[in-house]
Amino acid sequence: MMDVARLAGVSHQTVSRVLNEHKNVSEQTRLKVRAAIAELGYRPDRAARALVTGTSQVIGVVAQNSSLFGPASMLNAFEEAAQAVGFAVNVSSVRSLDQRSIAEAVDRHLDQRVAGIVMIAPVASAGPALEHLPADVPLVTIDGDPERSSTLVTVDQEAGARAATQRLLDAGHRTVWHISGPSDWFDAAGRVRGWEQTLTDSGVEIPPLLTGDWSAASGYRNGQLLARLPDVTAVFTANDHIALGLLRALNEHGRRVPDDVSIIGFDDVPEAAYFTPPLTTVRPDFAAVATASLELLMEQVSGAAEVGRRRTVAPELIERGSVAPPAV
Repeated sequence: MMDVARLAGVSHQTVSRVLNEHKNVSEQTRLKVRAAIAELGYRPDRAARALVTGTSQVIGVVAQNSSLFGPASMLNAFEEAAQAVGFAVNVSSVRSLDQRSIAEAVDRHLDQRVAGIVMIAPVASAGPALEHLPADVPLVTIDGDPERSSTLVTVDQEAGARAATQRLLDAGHRTVWHISGPSDWFDAAGRVRGWEQTLTDSGVEIPPLLTGDWSAASGYRNGQLLARLPDVTAVFTANDHIALGLLRALNEHGRRVPDDVSIIGFDDVPEAAYFTPPLTTVRPDFAAVATASLELLMEQVSGAAEVGRRRTVAPELIERGSVAPPAV
């Protein structure tokens, strides 16, 4: 900062005012300081700045190290939302969302004096860790346990599953089969509830639940069974990768989509529009979840909100070519 002050011909206090965007600095002085900052490549020490000002422009994120489309897309969306309003994001990736890993990740963030913490915690194992976090730390959970009292933002998984299941029933199918995600994922459980409730409300038979692991391979394995059942005419899969594996299995057994079997997925991965046929799917609004999470976190940081607030973001059904009326 002293180097910037010397180059700009101002005091280091003036440099500090410019960095903190104080109003009592002339535009000419502000431009001189910004030019000196750019010339020297100066970057403020955010941790030191937090110590002096009592604030931080960094948000800590705890997330599982995963290549799965949903969590990865959620993390990217949050980083973009935070950067758009001037916050840096420090991501602490953990191998598993267990109590010890989460506690260590949170401690690392607190040592760096972050403004608050966002936890992407879609699995049940993350729940106990939330109970042992410091109560005075601003915290928002994304896709966490809806039964806990922490501040939570999530996609409305049940609404998405209801929309997919109802779309297949409206096409004329007598019932809808479901290949779910892992049972310890809150997303998967919500989609199962939405599927079951829609079938119950429609008064139709609920087929046995099949379980996958989010992978195309699990869709293919379950598809080997479904392809052999002539009564199966409609399947809702918990994500698009499961749908991809199912498509291959049905094709290998001579079951055409959508002529013989209709399929709807969930997530709207970029490749979904290029499946054969293009996949009808449910699109979560990751950007809206990220924005809502950031808003709730900032409200906690400013002391304007109580812990335990909830935001639920509705997904959208994207119509393509994988749904048709059942063959007569």
